[in-house]
Amino acid sequence: MSKFDSIRPFYDAEANAAIRKIIDDPMLEAMMGFTFPNDNPSHWKDLLRHTHSLRDFQINFIYPGLMKVLEKSSDGLSTGGFEILEPNTAYLFISNHRDIILDTSLLNSCLFEKGLVMTTSAIGDNLIKKPFLHILSRLNRNFAIRRGLSGRALFESSLMVSEYIHKSLLRENRSVWTAQREGRTKDGNDVTQKGVLKMLTLAENGKNPFSFFEKIHVVPISISYEYDPTDILKMPELLAKSRDEKYVKSENEDFVNLLRGIMGTKKRIHIQVNKVLDKEIKEISSMEISQPEKLAQLTSLVDLNIWSGYKLWPSNYIAHDLLHGNDQFSKFYSREEKEGFEKRLLGKVDTSNPILVKNFLSMYAYPVDNSQKAAVDLKKS
Repeated sequence: MSKFDSIRPFYDAEANAAIRKIIDDPMLEAMMGFTFPNDNPSHWKDLLRHTHSLRDFQINFIYPGLMKVLEKSSDGLSTGGFEILEPNTAYLFISNHRDIILDTSLLNSCLFEKGLVMTTSAIGDNLIKKPFLHILSRLNRNFAIRRGLSGRALFESSLMVSEYIHKSLLRENRSVWTAQREGRTKDGNDVTQKGVLKMLTLAENGKNPFSFFEKIHVVPISISYEYDPTDILKMPELLAKSRDEKYVKSENEDFVNLLRGIMGTKKRIHIQVNKVLDKEIKEISSMEISQPEKLAQLTSLVDLNIWSGYKLWPSNYIAHDLLHGNDQFSKFYSREEKEGFEKRLLGKVDTSNPILVKNFLSMYAYPVDNSQKAAVDLKKS
């Protein structure tokens, strides 16, 4: 028994037995039917029965499935900045988070294509309660973050996650992906929670927990979807928030979000590797300030790098102009693009409700404001 058994991915030695548990599951059959539409199921099932590692499962089954998703529901994926990453090197990727599955899956597809270390990735345990999804997530090298805890239980769970991340990065040379905040950004305002960075340092013994960041390579990642495939599904929570009401998820809401994220319209997607923050972290670490202040400095630095790495699409500029009732950014989009976005707005949102309209537009407009903010603040520094 390992102390991480309740949260860790499968070991390679466990992969084949796990695959055999789900090989006849209707959800896997649907996945593989989508991925390999011209294959007889007996063919891919035979290949699965002879799969004995997580890497082989990811490369031979998850990766082609993802390529099919991009083909069917997007206008392509572009990338930038990956050339600054070194092969055989583990990185802590801290990313903005828009889609449950795609954010980390797309990053890993890029890492695989470029011969870089793929990640073990954080996922909320609320998303993998169904037995099939739990097994699939562990085969896809996800580790679970327990949700809904408080007090001592929350601390102990956070400590275990911190220790697992330390082990992955420093002992196994395995990259780690984590979102900059708990859960996806619903309103488009990507802001790092200091608590996420604090959690990462919990396993660091001694009086200087911030020194953990000096031992690893922190890389902020920006992911930009031209159309958020789950934009309308985020509206009820934003509406409740605007009314200061507690939002309660419906029973299958996470699963519906997961499916919509995979198959919903995205148009173009961009992933940007922004910077390896080794030098900046060393400078923060040398400052004569408290540990909380150092974490605050790093939090702001991660934010600025994520914001500066956005690929701003016509949808972002159109939403900003519609939200503010002007044509400030009209040179960045065509009339046809504006009409297409307005058609999406009218088709998805009750436009008689100004709060819903504002929430929908803000979701796309925030990256424009944050990108401008980052340009000013990074210039100062």
